[in-house]
Amino acid sequence: MISGFATLSGTKRFAQNSGINQANFNKFQSLFLSNVGIGTYLGDADVRTDQLVTSAVKQSILSGINVVDTAINYRAQKAERSVGKALLELIEEKKTSRDEIFISSKNGYVTNDADVKLGFWEYVKEEYSQKGVIKEGDVTSGYHCMTPTYLSDQLDRSLKNLELECLDLMYLHNAVEGQIKDISKEQFLENLKSVFEIYEQKRDEGKIKFYGMATWECFRVSSNNPQYLSLEDTVTMARKIGGENHGFRFIQLPYNMHYDQALLAKNQVLENQNVSVLESAAKLGIGVFTSVPFMQGRLLAPGVIPDFNNLKPSIRALQFIRSSPGVLAPLVGQKSPEHVSENLEIMKIPSMNEDEFLALVKQLTS
Repeated sequence: MISGFATLSGTKRFAQNSGINQANFNKFQSLFLSNVGIGTYLGDADVRTDQLVTSAVKQSILSGINVVDTAINYRAQKAERSVGKALLELIEEKKTSRDEIFISSKNGYVTNDADVKLGFWEYVKEEYSQKGVIKEGDVTSGYHCMTPTYLSDQLDRSLKNLELECLDLMYLHNAVEGQIKDISKEQFLENLKSVFEIYEQKRDEGKIKFYGMATWECFRVSSNNPQYLSLEDTVTMARKIGGENHGFRFIQLPYNMHYDQALLAKNQVLENQNVSVLESAAKLGIGVFTSVPFMQGRLLAPGVIPDFNNLKPSIRALQFIRSSPGVLAPLVGQKSPEHVSENLEIMKIPSMNEDEFLALVKQLTS
């Protein structure tokens, strides 16, 4: 198992030795984090994809990216194992060290294991039900489970998959979205409180450094939507449980030139003012990572997103996202060496400053 976690000195060393413009690192929670990260969502649960993901993670880290995102349900646990293999190989090759790399994963969805030759529900019965990890009524119609017992089990499996003693960030994965059809909002908030309590316990045990919520709808929809969640109320809950040094410091949500609600929708209330979730997060000290930068390639077709600065579509999409005030980094799913090389060209140029970004938004919305 790889000991340690991302640190100020380690991530600062990584930034300084990366050969990347230092403007392409954000300092947040005493860490220097690259303003583009690698995601590991899509792909078949096979050996070839394992090799591609491992190679892509290694290539990304060697090219100046020190933010790596995965989840236990991605490719039925094989994404985490591919990330763990990449990190272990780089450490053994003395090309990086654990304290330089920020690794996040997610739990909450019920998942099987692609390396175990059992059907999905056979696996669930054998690994979870028969061992008392999941009881009747724990799983929602969205294949989601957020009981402390299940999340503890999943964290231990994630650490084993990743070959880590400690995870930098554990997200609760699409919790509102996976639960709210089956339980009341009041019950959900009670359950969320129990989750934050178990995550704070796992911080005390040294298994995670931070926790957060990886979401799809809840921080982007209007307040009258059943899936809506107030970021201010969520931070207040974490503060009541963990004190001022609570571990709830990150969220993840979809954001790109098409999914622009995080920037433009004033759906959050902070200090009795209507603000966007990006504004709310910045003022509350919450770091925001973003998903689906290319909408699985649909934004890269000719003419789909506006042209600016003579950049190719993939670089244009990433430049818009990472330059948005309040965004730490878009997470790019990339596997082939060609796509990794093309996407990593973004690290050769600085992000736009706030004035340049606002001028671009004005141009695009006029």
